[in-house]
Amino acid sequence: RAFGKGYEEFYESAGRNYGISYMRGRIAEVSEDEDHNVIIRSEDTLLQQPVELKVDLFILSCGLEPRADADIITSLLRIQRSADGFFLEAHPKLRPVDTLTDGIFIAGVAQGPKDIPDAVAQAKGAASSAAVLMAKGEVEVEPFFGVVRSERCIGCGMCVENCAYGAIELVEDRWFGTVAKINEALCKGCGACSGNCRCSAIDIKGFTAEQIYSIITGRL
Repeated sequence: RAFGKGYEEFYESAGRNYGISYMRGRIAEVSEDEDHNVIIRSEDTLLQQPVELKVDLFILSCGLEPRADADIITSLLRIQRSADGFFLEAHPKLRPVDTLTDGIFIAGVAQGPKDIPDAVAQAKGAASSAAVLMAKGEVEVEPFFGVVRSERCIGCGMCVENCAYGAIELVEDRWFGTVAKINEALCKGCGACSGNCRCSAIDIKGFTAEQIYSIITGRL
C-alpha cells in the first residue's frame, strides 16, 4: 500500500484513469532483442511465477544522494550528518527540524528524501522555529558551560574535534598564544571537551575538578 495522505487514492486513480498496471515483482534480468526492444524477465511475487515483458522504455528509480558540497556546510556550521550523508536532526520525533547546534534548522531533502508536501510542512516548521528565536531578541544561556584556563591550554585542538555543538574554536591570545575559546551561547555543558583535554585546561562551570574532588573527599 502507498503511504501518506491521499497516496492510495492517487495510486488507484493512476491505474483507473491512465491505464497503468502494477505488478509486484523481483527483476531477474533486463536485456535487448534484435529489434532493440527491452526484454524484462522477472518474477511475479503475488502469482509466484516467472514473467517476461517486452517494453519500449525501461526506467530505473534513482536514489537521492546529498549534495557534493555538504561537507563544506558541515564544517562551517558544525552540524552532524547521518550515515547516508544527509544532515542529521536533533531527534527524529521530538525535534525533527532542529540540529544539535542551536539556531540552525533543517528542512526538505537536506534531511533526507521526501515528497513536496512533506518538504513544505517541514519548511514551515523550520521557519516557525527560527521566528520564535528572532522574536525573543535575546538568547538564553545554560548556567553550566565550559571555561578554558588559558594558562594551561596548549592549543592542540582536541576539544574542537570532540565538541558536537561547534562551540569551541582556536584563537590567538595576547599572552598565551593559540588557545581554545568556548562560545557560551552554543555550549551545552556536556563535558566532552573537559574529559578529552590532556592538560586539564577546561572546566565545566559549577563542576570544576576542585569542586568534584571536594565532594568526593567529603563523602569519604
